[in-house]
Amino acid sequence: VQLQASGGGLVQAGGSLRLSCVASGSIFSINAMGWYRQAPGKQRELVAVITSGDSTKYADAVKGRFTISRDNAKNTVYLQTNSLRPEDTAVYLCYASIDYLDYWGQGTQVTVSS
Repeated sequence: VQLQASGGGLVQAGGSLRLSCVASGSIFSINAMGWYRQAPGKQRELVAVITSGDSTKYADAVKGRFTISRDNAKNTVYLQTNSLRPEDTAVYLCYASIDYLDYWGQGTQVTVSS
């Protein structure tokens, strides 16, 4: 199983980006998909996660600004990021629980300038 993340980039404060992550390989069931982020010198933190039942969970820092969604037919999870702030700058890592095993993508860099 592989996770391929994309959609990061450089954006001004207040801007938006849409991150995507596609799972490929031998997949029977995706239990959950989500995004974590890690900024330089900081611990990895949960950004948002969505379960197979479409339950969602967000970090307090992104509630109301970020929206997670998934396309089951495409084994893809999206993260719509709006009203970006400089403190959102980080490597965003795609995560998936597939057949009850955890997988991580390579990450995509999001840089927000002030």
